[in-house]
Amino acid sequence: MSAVLDHHDHDHDHHAPTGWRRWVFATNHKDIGTLYLLFAFAMLMIGGVLALLIRAELFQPGLQVVNPELFNQLTTMHGLIMVFGAIMPAFVGFANWMIPLQIGASDMAFARMNNFSFWLMIPAAIMLAGSFFMPGGAPAAGWTLYAPLTLQMGPSMDAGIFALHILGASSIMGSINIIVTILNMRAPGMTLMKMPMFVWTWLITAYLLIAVMPVLAGAITMTLTDRHFGTSFFNPAGGGDPVMYQHIFWFFGHPEVYIMILPAFGIVSHIIPAFARKRLFGYASMVYATGSIAILSFIVWAHHMFTTGMPVTGQLFFMYATMLIAVPTGVKVFNWIATMWKGSMTFETPMLFSVGFLFVFTMGGFTGLILSIAPVDTQLQDGYYVVAHFHYVLVAGSLYAMFAGFYYWVPKWTGVMYNETRGKIHFWWSLISFNVTFFPMHFLGLAGMPRRYADYPMQFTDFNMWASVGAFGFGFAQVYFFLFIVLPVMRGVGEKAPAKPWEAAEGLEWEVPSPAPFHTFETPPKLDATATRVIG
Repeated sequence: MSAVLDHHDHDHDHHAPTGWRRWVFATNHKDIGTLYLLFAFAMLMIGGVLALLIRAELFQPGLQVVNPELFNQLTTMHGLIMVFGAIMPAFVGFANWMIPLQIGASDMAFARMNNFSFWLMIPAAIMLAGSFFMPGGAPAAGWTLYAPLTLQMGPSMDAGIFALHILGASSIMGSINIIVTILNMRAPGMTLMKMPMFVWTWLITAYLLIAVMPVLAGAITMTLTDRHFGTSFFNPAGGGDPVMYQHIFWFFGHPEVYIMILPAFGIVSHIIPAFARKRLFGYASMVYATGSIAILSFIVWAHHMFTTGMPVTGQLFFMYATMLIAVPTGVKVFNWIATMWKGSMTFETPMLFSVGFLFVFTMGGFTGLILSIAPVDTQLQDGYYVVAHFHYVLVAGSLYAMFAGFYYWVPKWTGVMYNETRGKIHFWWSLISFNVTFFPMHFLGLAGMPRRYADYPMQFTDFNMWASVGAFGFGFAQVYFFLFIVLPVMRGVGEKAPAKPWEAAEGLEWEVPSPAPFHTFETPPKLDATATRVIG
């Protein structure tokens, strides 16, 4: 037996699997990171098509493209696919690629679990997206899956619940892997307070994920037993309470929105110092701010529920707690601006997306602050102002940061430079079409247009037309991104990337922004045998 094992180990070192085996049996963090990113992009495209169907229907009043029932299925599935299929897996892809490189580890701690946590997502995604083809169509309860709507849905609801369970299990495994990797595998000399910001944000994000994914699992399992096993958790007829579902869901759901933005903060905290040629301003305060946001995220959940009849005392608590989160977030924004202040800035695509992120994310943050005011939220609840707010945070926040991270790290990943002109076209096209899409929604919300409706009164027509035109523009910008930027670098087309692609930009000398550059360590990072076969 030992001879067989020895032979296998030898085989593993010198003949890494090739062809399809390289991907199906991948245990290498870089290959798994690539798989995550490609999967997330595919889901982004699917979720985007659903969004465009929604916007096509809303182009004018009256029925045009889909009936109201299908419209509700589209809004539900768009939300679920974007959150659980696109944004979260994409950040896990970035984590897989960059965390071992940034802490000097040879790979992730649990290589096979890494593979498993990726491949679990494929059946889940098929089940989620395939629910459109089940009897009665996809779930139509909104991405929040509020009871009592969920108690009357067809079989696709069960498929959706199962898919979310599997995606949750994948997230938990990924998080355990990330935490163990960061805590156990850092290079000698890299203390916690010397870790790169992206590593810090992911460490905190991973703890958040482990804390809240089981809460979501509990909520949807109670929904399942209400549907099939005669329980009455959320069924008023049996003494249950639909509002209890909201409490449980949002106890998961609010930390979840920070799970989707903290890694973005980490990415931007690398790019801004690099292109300002200065080290990050206030590293320690950035770490503490990230931690504070994570802790506060657990005590604000009911600001999603100001209209459920909660006592005024409760409303006041959740209002003030929500406003408190603006403080650490503001600290981060000021630190980024202070990093750029008097820097020798150049504006290559990663920096453009980071500055775009800063501007548009801050706008989304301000609308969030407005929505935290209980009496204001009572008016704007479930309207288009809320839709505008969270798309500013999630699209212009999470997605822009991912684009920034892609442009920043893709020379390292592929060995070739992307086309800078095309990158800039992608940025301006995305920025303008995004704002044309979502800025008018603030006005629609203030004027009283509710969300998740397939039709609306005449007075909302013009802003909806603008929004729909912008949405198609934004969608095509991402197709352009894939065809003319992603595909060429994946195929190795483009000029060869220099060893330090961003250092020589504009010929300026600059400080290394990371708090502890590797070359200052007395002992080099220890590498084991697996480190020799990192990528083809």
